[in-house]
Amino acid sequence: MTLPAALPRLDGLAPEDAEALTDLYIRGTPANTLRAHARDLVYIRAWKRAAFGAELAWPERADVTLRFVLDHARDLAAETGAARATAETLIAAGLRRSLACPAPATLDRRIASWRAFHRMRDLASPFDAPLIRQARAKARRACARAPAPKSANPITRDVLEAMLGVCDHSLRGVRDRAVLMLGWASGGRRRAEIAGLMRDDIDTGPFAEDGLVRLRLLGTKTTGHAQLVLKGRAAAALMRWIEAAPIHEGPLFRPVSRADRALARGLAPDAIRRIVAQRLAQAGYPPGFAAPHGLRSGFLTQAARDGAPLAAAMRLSLHRSAAQAQRYYADADLAENPAADLLE
Repeated sequence: MTLPAALPRLDGLAPEDAEALTDLYIRGTPANTLRAHARDLVYIRAWKRAAFGAELAWPERADVTLRFVLDHARDLAAETGAARATAETLIAAGLRRSLACPAPATLDRRIASWRAFHRMRDLASPFDAPLIRQARAKARRACARAPAPKSANPITRDVLEAMLGVCDHSLRGVRDRAVLMLGWASGGRRRAEIAGLMRDDIDTGPFAEDGLVRLRLLGTKTTGHAQLVLKGRAAAALMRWIEAAPIHEGPLFRPVSRADRALARGLAPDAIRRIVAQRLAQAGYPPGFAAPHGLRSGFLTQAARDGAPLAAAMRLSLHRSAAQAQRYYADADLAENPAADLLE
């Protein structure tokens, strides 16, 4: 991946040291983060050109960063000033959807990227100034909204079973069954984590004796290194894919040709989305019923319904925040809470 505009730069470095630093940054940063940095840099640069008619400065001026916060902390539909003109320029360029106030999480992510660009240049960030930090906090509260779920519905066990039921015995069916079962039973893996698995990350040694397979995750969104386990049907489904493909090295999950043969390259994360959407449709669910994140939310929701301790579920889901994982438990517990039936 080559993202020269979003990679570290430090004046005075020898060319070979600058190249080594860039290589270290690429290898040590998740691919999704690199892509997010690149998108955010395009947006921030276009915003400053539209708002100030100038290129980004390093370090950036405090008044510029404060204006960035203010421009993204209110609905501009009823305004006629410079902030609205800037937003309309970004909308015309396809970089902004509407004049409505962006979600606070979107503003936070772009500011986090902008701060990261300063760190890459060994510079202090203007967003650390007390006034701008306070303005960010006020903006976050003023624009607060209920978080939209990443998947309209969780893929709970009954939904997953319906999806597995439409996976036939072709190589593509064997692959999709393994993808879905691994993604769900290993703790609700993100699509990038599933697509990024390599054959070397899978230890099949214990399967013959214990019926389990060990997985190694490198560079997940919340952890740097993790060891997970698949048992029973999920482990058997993965073993069948590895043997049927066959997969000896390289990417674990791969595209399947029309001749029903596994190709050499790995699946892209977007292919996981297509697999989930296709199997849901074949199982009779309406379009948009669930996204790939439904594997993750469905695992935790099912764990809550089945009475699995939160700590045990988090050991597989790898949630860093107990409060975040607890939301799935709270949603599942609410319907079963006897206090909700007092009037009945």
